[in-house]
Amino acid sequence: MVEVLVAAAAGFAIGAVWYMALSKQWVTAAGIACDDTGKPIGGFSAAPFVVSGICMLLVAGMMRHMFAMAGIDGIGKGLVSGLGVGLFFIAPWIAMNVAYAMRPRALAVIDGGYAVIGCGVIGLVLGWM
Repeated sequence: MVEVLVAAAAGFAIGAVWYMALSKQWVTAAGIACDDTGKPIGGFSAAPFVVSGICMLLVAGMMRHMFAMAGIDGIGKGLVSGLGVGLFFIAPWIAMNVAYAMRPRALAVIDGGYAVIGCGVIGLVLGWM
């Protein structure tokens, strides 16, 4: 259970870095209205962070289960398997949602990129622990 918590925290942390680095591009692609200072209109809400934390726990928990069932262990196998989950399961689903919502392709690239990197980090941690 500890490995799931650590992996989820690592996935959450890499998301913070990813979206801080790409915040302007993401806000534009997501179509979020901003005020004159560039801050989103409507203020701050903790809800997305709480939902993200819960989702990271779910993803890390299921990846741990899948890894155990498949005999995936070690840093290398964990990393490659995590990247595969992000690249071949989550990123395509994000791309589908973005396409049907007729949102900019950049949104799929940014969010899908995080899915790949985040799952890779989760897999790395799970393989390490």
